[in-house]
Amino acid sequence: MSVRNRSTVLAASLVLALSAGPLVAPALAASAAAPAVTAPTTAGPDAEALRAAIAGLPDADATAALVRVGGTDGAWRGSAGVHDLTSGSAADPDGRFRAGSTTKVVTAAAVLKLAAQGRIDLDRPVQRYLPGLFTRAFRPITVRQLLNHTSGIQTGDGWGDSFEAQYAHRFDTLTPEQVVRSAVTKGPEFRPGRKQEYLNINYTVLGLLIEKVTGQSYASEATRLVLRPAGMRDTYFPGTDPRILGPHNHGYQKVTEADGTTSFVDVTEWNQADRFAAGDMISTTADLERLLTSLFRGRIVPPGPWLEEMFTVPAHIKGATYSAGLQRFEYDGRVYWLKSGSRYGYSAVLAGSRDLSRTLVYSVGSTDAKGEDMNPVAQRIALAALKQG
Repeated sequence: MSVRNRSTVLAASLVLALSAGPLVAPALAASAAAPAVTAPTTAGPDAEALRAAIAGLPDADATAALVRVGGTDGAWRGSAGVHDLTSGSAADPDGRFRAGSTTKVVTAAAVLKLAAQGRIDLDRPVQRYLPGLFTRAFRPITVRQLLNHTSGIQTGDGWGDSFEAQYAHRFDTLTPEQVVRSAVTKGPEFRPGRKQEYLNINYTVLGLLIEKVTGQSYASEATRLVLRPAGMRDTYFPGTDPRILGPHNHGYQKVTEADGTTSFVDVTEWNQADRFAAGDMISTTADLERLLTSLFRGRIVPPGPWLEEMFTVPAHIKGATYSAGLQRFEYDGRVYWLKSGSRYGYSAVLAGSRDLSRTLVYSVGSTDAKGEDMNPVAQRIALAALKQG
């Protein structure tokens, strides 16, 4: 399933809901009993609904859930599930996880901050910054069109479409440059600015742009421009290192064996260098909450036209929902800006109203994180967290 469709399904699901040999664990029932859900710290969100949303883990859909609901309406913190299926010990509520495409929020903020400093012009074609990267088949693509997914660049190639094909290469390195070359070879899908198609390739190119403009690595510049100002001390970019450093909960992928039985493959260690500026970040729920609040308060991207890019959807494109780094959706009279992210074993979301009256960050140890449907546990969390009193 393509990245664009997974993202569309996630947003639609939220709206509708609110309306070497693999390490294989046996069935989840063999795990130790799930630990108790942590108690809420303050009044505000529906604590009972949130506790119910993450109760009973691990189950077939998720091994763990880490949740932070915040904002001026009040706060709630909770966790459930296990650190790993072998020990059955309680999930670490402060554990790191693969944050997937929430990385794009950091990338967009870095680009906009450089734009505010006069180092990047959003209306300038990226071909001017990265000469030789694109063929003559491509019309000029502005930096803004990369940010809001209207570039017309086709998706880059990976190790394959199936879990099995990708898992076989989990310790191999596919560079961002290789991914971009494979996309360019296919030629444009549509004229820039005509449509909006959510694809990782846009942010992969933005990562290369950041490196070209600054002369430094994407990881170092994203850390300097965004992570440090936001106080994200537990967030980093692993590059070719397949490990998750520091405290973390294991991630698993549910696999149906030839005899029809279900097993769970440990997918915690995985070289995801090809995700680069589009999805190679490791973070915590506390750090993603810091990112969300710092951004919305104008502490990273300066208030004014640059920050407004993160809350501006292309008006001329019917059905467009993506801005620079975020996605807009409305429920029960309130507009939320969110970004989801998923890598095998992990699903994450950061979301909030622009006035920060309600925010939500979660990490779910999804056992089918790249599936077509929104994870049921994540859906229950979203229902409970964004429900109005």
